[in-house]
Amino acid sequence: MKATLRYLRIAPRKTRLVANLVRGKSVAEALSILQFTKRSASEPVRKLIASALANAEAANANVDNLIVKTIYVDEGPSLRRFMPRAQGRATRINKKTSHVTCVLAERS
Repeated sequence: MKATLRYLRIAPRKTRLVANLVRGKSVAEALSILQFTKRSASEPVRKLIASALANAEAANANVDNLIVKTIYVDEGPSLRRFMPRAQGRATRINKKTSHVTCVLAERS
């Protein structure tokens, strides 16, 4: 059972820290870990795993036996913004986005 979260407005480097916490854990344990993690990416990732769990329920899978098999974060398109600097110059600010993919599988 798979779910994807695209165009998350949090940098991939920060989102990977949260994804690494739950990789390989059971779904119940992963949701519990994310509920008490004080990082901004923890709430969207928690919702993503809950969505994958709902997809598993719709496919009539045994939800008590599911683990987070794979979860990975890819870089999405960057929003390019400009900030004024000294002497009439401008520097580019890249506001990065993330694509998160989560796959649940039954424990073997």
